[in-house]
Amino acid sequence: MSHSMTTELDEAQQAYREAARDFAQAELAPHAARWDAEGIFPREAIAKAGELGFCGLYMDPEVGGSGLSRLDAAVVIEELANVDPSTAAYVSIHNMASWMVAKWGQQSLRAAWGADLSSGTTLASYCLTEPGAGSDAASLKTSAVRDGDDYVLNGSKAFISGAGATELLVVMARTGGPGAGGISAIAVPADLPGISYGRKEEKMGWNSQPTRGITFENVRVPVSHLLGEEGSGFKLAMKGLDGGRINIAACSLGAAQGALDAARRYMGERRQFGKALSEFQALQFKLADMATQLVAARQMVHTAARKLDAGASDANVWCAMAKRFATDAGFNICNDALQIHGGYGYIREYPIERLLRDSRVHQILEGTNEIMRVIVARHLLNTEEELR
Repeated sequence: MSHSMTTELDEAQQAYREAARDFAQAELAPHAARWDAEGIFPREAIAKAGELGFCGLYMDPEVGGSGLSRLDAAVVIEELANVDPSTAAYVSIHNMASWMVAKWGQQSLRAAWGADLSSGTTLASYCLTEPGAGSDAASLKTSAVRDGDDYVLNGSKAFISGAGATELLVVMARTGGPGAGGISAIAVPADLPGISYGRKEEKMGWNSQPTRGITFENVRVPVSHLLGEEGSGFKLAMKGLDGGRINIAACSLGAAQGALDAARRYMGERRQFGKALSEFQALQFKLADMATQLVAARQMVHTAARKLDAGASDANVWCAMAKRFATDAGFNICNDALQIHGGYGYIREYPIERLLRDSRVHQILEGTNEIMRVIVARHLLNTEEELR
């Protein structure tokens, strides 16, 4: 399926896909169910992904990154998510945060952190969301007050992927007045005095990555850790999220492909009323619709990735559309695959229920699908541009 129905990938991209698929089968597939059940954060497997260049996919080769395109990255992340959406999603978030450091960090910061981030031996968390500022991210309250050569950080973040297990936090904090223009992005070493971590959240899915709140109490960070310019942090956070949205959409594509493949296999093996499930036309049609939705979603994600690679003016709208469409379609495909499995789909012995649980949160994070609609509608109503 994923071979014959993936269009327009060049030879290099097909090679990345094969490498990612082989890695996922060897290093993720045998362990994913246990990591999920026991809440294990598989740092060693992530470091092995780093050895293949998967932890710095679109980071600059100058700092040890792979220097790939966003389309290349989407292809890799989809393959990882085919067997383990939770671990793939953490890898995608690490890529987003690390890219921000490599792209906008000062030379000293890039030299100190770049190579270790891109190799996956050092891991990063992206810290935007707060208890009171979820979708309304521009209203965040965490503050960074200049004091000599330091910023002093105070405030709290919520729902941070990897928190408590990562070494670097890319923190959006208020250095100026209210609104988006008062926010700066700062790279904060995760073990500085004054940083404390909340309890590990008990989640429906994404159990192979810890999620915690973070509290900053008079945390001193050198001014040299500022990313970009003061006051540009919200803009940088959103640029990071354009890539993050493609990545998380790719995680949904992978989960959906994994679920679709499992449903195909099951329909061939399972017999009811004297014939294989694959002989029932109602199920044939359901499978056909699942495949069509998946191919449509993949085309959209790849188009958005190409837009981002080309620096198109409407790339951010395409990323929003692709994220909305692919994460909704991905969850629905997993849900349909579960239904085809009947009672077996609901039990842990089969991977379907895990793919479903892991893909559900993709409709919420990196901007909820409602916020994606806001971005698209704003573009349609406030510009004359067509989406083509």
